[in-house]
Amino acid sequence: MEPRYRFDFGTGDPVEGYTKVGPDAAYDGAAAGYGFTRTERVNAKDRGEPGPLRRDFCIPLDTAFVVDVPDGTYRIAALIGDEIAPTETTIRVGQGRLVVHKQRTAPGHYARVVFAARVAGGSLKLTFGGLTPRINALEIDPSPDACTIFLAGDSTVTDQPDDGYPYAGWGQMLPMFVKPDAAVANYALSGRSSKSFIGEGALDRIWQAIKPNDYLLVQFGHNDQKPDAERRTEPFTTYKETLKLYIDGARERGAIPILVTSVQRRFFEADGTLSDTHGEYLVAMRELAAEENVPLVDLVARSKELFERLGPEKTKDLFMWLAPGEFANFPDGAQDNTHFQQQGGIEVARLVYEELKRLQLQPLTLFLR
Repeated sequence: MEPRYRFDFGTGDPVEGYTKVGPDAAYDGAAAGYGFTRTERVNAKDRGEPGPLRRDFCIPLDTAFVVDVPDGTYRIAALIGDEIAPTETTIRVGQGRLVVHKQRTAPGHYARVVFAARVAGGSLKLTFGGLTPRINALEIDPSPDACTIFLAGDSTVTDQPDDGYPYAGWGQMLPMFVKPDAAVANYALSGRSSKSFIGEGALDRIWQAIKPNDYLLVQFGHNDQKPDAERRTEPFTTYKETLKLYIDGARERGAIPILVTSVQRRFFEADGTLSDTHGEYLVAMRELAAEENVPLVDLVARSKELFERLGPEKTKDLFMWLAPGEFANFPDGAQDNTHFQQQGGIEVARLVYEELKRLQLQPLTLFLR
């Protein structure tokens, strides 16, 4: 039987079948196999009521909780609440993948939030945030048969690191829109084209993990335009030929490929419309989707519509347009018309989610919130 994990956070006596985790439980990567990455600002309270798992909790400020587990897919349930105080908790999996966003509870109320996560590297990492975070209990169960949505793409898709906040890819935000019956495995990498992603072995890593009835979303184009030989493809020849390797490889393994056109960049013309910076690559991907009968998420069309509706100023709140001193990781600010800050990643992920719902693919539509 595959191992299951049960954690009861706080200072009271542990509930039967659960491992007690106090505020000083530091992860050392060897002995206990679980703990907080930082304990300096982790505190705990025991309210004395309303009973097991709910009476006590940890307040996980500026920390992550790590559990050593075998690689695979897991279904995770987190109990969050406080008998006398309102709470707001955000949880990210792995390298910043957003699964619980500003979950609020009123005094005396508790939320049981459930999500799935794909683990690689032998440890599950849950990073906590929010104004008043709480964690009362965690249940972690293997879910090897859960559907996995794999992502192959570039910096607009990838999981950006914590020290790059608020920098975010839309793939990093997609788990918010997926039910706990499916997990998102984001293999996208900054700076890669459809060609270099294969050349560096990233697609092979997907092939090693993907299984029948999983899904593979593929968004490339931003870097296929680059002049260097490692990345450059030509729209109607090598670009289409390379993308077909993703399609054929997924189908050979019983998985379902989905093509995604490159998300729109933020370059406005004087009349308030956006410039087309991807040109024939968009035409080529649409052609390939039709030729190979592959579902298509026309993200460039949806994002262009959204950005033009918002206009030049409001779109700055989605892209990496940061004022000096606004974010600690970018003390000098930033002006970036290609990459997103967290809110932009969320809004673009929402567009992908809406388009996936529109496609009505079975059973994928059942896994979307």
